[in-house]
Amino acid sequence: MSDQVDPEVLLARAAEAGIHRLALPTPFAVGRINTYLIEDDPLTLVDAGPNSGKALDELEQLLAERGHKVEDLELLVITHQHLDHLGLTNILQRRSGADVAALEGLVPWAADYSAAMEAEDAYAEHLMARHGIPEDLRYALRAVSYVFRGWGASATVTHPLTPGTTLDLRDRSLEISHRPGHSPSDTIFHDRERKILLSADHLIERISSIALLTPPMDDLNPAERPKPLLQYMESLAATREMTDVELVLTGHGHPISDPVAIIDERFAMYDKRAGKIHRLLEKAGEPQSAYDLAQSMWGNVAVTQAYLTLSEVLGHIDILVRDARVVEEDDGEVVRYRVA
Repeated sequence: MSDQVDPEVLLARAAEAGIHRLALPTPFAVGRINTYLIEDDPLTLVDAGPNSGKALDELEQLLAERGHKVEDLELLVITHQHLDHLGLTNILQRRSGADVAALEGLVPWAADYSAAMEAEDAYAEHLMARHGIPEDLRYALRAVSYVFRGWGASATVTHPLTPGTTLDLRDRSLEISHRPGHSPSDTIFHDRERKILLSADHLIERISSIALLTPPMDDLNPAERPKPLLQYMESLAATREMTDVELVLTGHGHPISDPVAIIDERFAMYDKRAGKIHRLLEKAGEPQSAYDLAQSMWGNVAVTQAYLTLSEVLGHIDILVRDARVVEEDDGEVVRYRVA
């Protein structure tokens, strides 16, 4: 791990710039989500936390510590479509009357959250079948997804955001960039004057953001399988080239003082994992499904992790296929891979 500045020092710097981390509980293994209160005009909250009474209660307490209440919020910013980031948006909007800003492509998806999640689950089930995940496990994952959906909710976006433009507050302008990969809607906000980047889950310090197999927002049943890890790597490369970034405020965990070092570590990790999958295919001597490879790498994982591991394996397979080291074989039912 690269040397990073003490997190408390970085958070103090953000606070001096009027940006305060409000960490809220989530039901997920990643732990708390970092929402950010920007004390500016309008009073702005970046991300809302999951749709839960506990998260709302803690948000109210943290706002009170800053001398605010939910009703004072004037602008809510959604960085991307995941449940722990948009779940409370509708409740906060109703109570405060705040505007809601999000990537323009996310507007219809957020407006009909239930239908979007149903379509995504159906597509995930199709992908799992095509890549060897057994029917009983697919059924269990569908049940888990139904439970998890309750942590999210629809949101009405009143201020669509266009990449390449700015979100202008009284004392700052935040440059908007679309960085798909972790999700199709990942959006980052750069305060160039203060050299601060609000990265949400696009870049996290201690863990690599999973490039989850998710269909595009405008095509929830695509004919071609998405390749989110390749997309995410392109997004990371674009962020690596950004100048005037000395502090990255992340969606989970600690802030980052050296994003280039973190990104370089990620690329090295992707190369290493792709190499491991290539060696597993060589050792197998016959074509393997993505599920076969996941079992070889991690054994019997928890039901809730099965789709995550499928996303991980297929992401690195996509690297190997891109580099002509692995080829795909499709018998019409299950897709398998072998060494080129």
